Amino acid sequence: MSAERIAVVLFNLGGPDSLPAVKPFLRNLFSDPAIIRLPGPIRWLLARVIAARRAATAREIYRQMGGRSPIVPETEAQARALTVALKDLGEVEVVIAMRYWAPRAAEAAAAVKQFRPDRVVLLPLYPQFSTTTTASSFDDWFKAAGAAGLAAKTISVCCYPEQPGLAEALAWGCDNALDELGISVQPRLGPALRGTRRPRLLFSAHGLPEKIIAAGDPYQAQVEATVDAVRGAMQHTNYDPVICYQSRVGPMKWLGPSTDAEIERAGRDKVPVIVAPVAFVSEHSETLVELDIEYRHLAEQSGVPRYLRVPTVGVTQPFIDGLADVVRGAVAGKLGRGVVSACARRWCPAHFAGCRCST
Repeated sequence: MSAERIAVVLFNLGGPDSLPAVKPFLRNLFSDPAIIRLPGPIRWLLARVIAARRAATAREIYRQMGGRSPIVPETEAQARALTVALKDLGEVEVVIAMRYWAPRAAEAAAAVKQFRPDRVVLLPLYPQFSTTTTASSFDDWFKAAGAAGLAAKTISVCCYPEQPGLAEALAWGCDNALDELGISVQPRLGPALRGTRRPRLLFSAHGLPEKIIAAGDPYQAQVEATVDAVRGAMQHTNYDPVICYQSRVGPMKWLGPSTDAEIERAGRDKVPVIVAPVAFVSEHSETLVELDIEYRHLAEQSGVPRYLRVPTVGVTQPFIDGLADVVRGAVAGKLGRGVVSACARRWCPAHFAGCRCST
């Protein structure tokens, strides 16, 4: 058992905790230089304009979820589960830091400082690294930690796209959905669904503008690695896999194919659809509204014979155990120092200029 006091910081996007909070939440989001890559004054002005234009639509989305985002309670539940899973390490404090709404990095840094840790492990709840999510959260954290006078040794886990617990949890959900469609594991080749072609399994991730990927962001490559790991962990093979991207905003060209276009294509082909969120680990607006309501309605309109959605991994035991293994590796020094990936080496090839890994 470690004699050290270990603080683990879980990072997530955050979400408005009331309908009046929607507009300032959007303003915080679009003020982030990792999201709107323009000079400060222009970015701040544009953020106000975008927030004002999108506020009414966004409030309606959150109204459908009871007037607030569930992402903080979901992340708090993951923090509690991870604390239990790490009890073998001794004194461990798991805190959460949201990027765009409370509790933010400053509040988390104050809590960590009060705990007086010997070591801090930064663990984003973004399995795949992106400059728009993990890097932004790390930058925000180090500003807050500096302002709080927090000087404990810190290890930053940048990514874990192929973590076995993550893959197992997602594979379990995908296999259950295929079971619900009546797909047989055997025979493993050829169509097994009576009267139709093979179901289409859409591995859906939040999209990014193509120009961010072209600038060296490894997100797309890591999403593809996660899907490969999930498929390798699944029992079923009798489905047609597609990697696709959701939640596009603005006029720029984004990663494709889009999830909605793939649903429409499945409707034309008259095949069942299973949507598995592979980049979200907790339920929020992109899953509970976009996938469960908007895309389900699109599937019905498009003639998709059956539409199922795989739950996010949440507090499933394989996922939590996987996170705990990552923390143990970081504490034991097995992952390296500074900014490290969960695979104990630089995951990204050298041409990914956006990678932050120290090793």
